[in-house]
Amino acid sequence: MINVRLIKTSDRLYPLEQELRNKILLRPVGIPDHAWEMHDEKSWHFVAVEAGQVLGCVVLVPLDGPEMKGQLIQMAVDGTQQGKGVGKLLVKELFAFCELEGIHEVVCHARDSAVPFYRSLGFEAYGEPFEEVGIKHMHMRIVL
Repeated sequence: MINVRLIKTSDRLYPLEQELRNKILLRPVGIPDHAWEMHDEKSWHFVAVEAGQVLGCVVLVPLDGPEMKGQLIQMAVDGTQQGKGVGKLLVKELFAFCELEGIHEVVCHARDSAVPFYRSLGFEAYGEPFEEVGIKHMHMRIVL
């Protein structure tokens, strides 16, 4: 059974989360391992775990300001688990956490291929498409 856990960077599962992010998000586009960890210490990390293995992860970065917003980044699901609901499970847990913490809006930079996934969870696209790490992205947000 898959469980979603909120972890810190000191957790024994954090290196497994890092490896998944590197494998799924960074290496395929030629970005060095660990290149997107600049916010990790101040962020909340959600991992989907089964039998001690990290199958998926998502990071929520608190955004400065009075709006109580967060940015969803580094969403990754192991290739063998994609399309099986792991990503939705992670984001729903992230939303439940936001409601408890008083975070009212979540934004993200969605890869073009992931826009339908985020739309299915209630996110709306805004602004113009842009390129990040050589890939077309959209700004997306949801007000909780």
